[in-house]
Formats: sequence, C-alpha cells, structure tokens
Amino acid sequence: MKHQHFCKGTCSRSIDFEIDEQGLVHNVCFNGGCHGNTQGISALVEGAPATEVAARLRGIRCGNKATSCPDQLAQAIDSI
Repeated sequence: MKHQHFCKGTCSRSIDFEIDEQGLVHNVCFNGGCHGNTQGISALVEGAPATEVAARLRGIRCGNKATSCPDQLAQAIDSI
C-alpha cells in the first residue's frame, strides 16, 4: 500500500513509501532534504520489515533539531 507523509521540522518536505502485505518497506522517496543521505536511507531500508525500520530510525536527531529525515520516516510508519 502506498503512503505519503508530510514532514515537520526537516529539510525534506514529504516522504513517499510503500509497505507490502508482509509488512516490508519499499520504494522510499524523500522529497527534499540532503539527496545523498536520503538516497542512502532509502537503499538501506528497502525490503526491511517496517517495524524494524521504525525502531531503528526513531529518535534520530539532525543537529539541534528535535527530529530528522530518518525519524520522520519512523513517525510515518508508526502513524499507519
């Protein structure tokens, strides 16, 4: 199933992603943000269980910000 999350507090504006019937994450695409870093996150989480992705990324901060692009992905998964 396709999902879109509108980011708050990050350079990324939104995240598009899919979670399949087995609960695996696919096709993560960050819109905005640090292109190399967001591509890296997308590649690393491809095919991983959504619950594991959220657990690993939850709480990561970017500098002095209270959140980050990885944390926003975790929040997006948690909200489903």
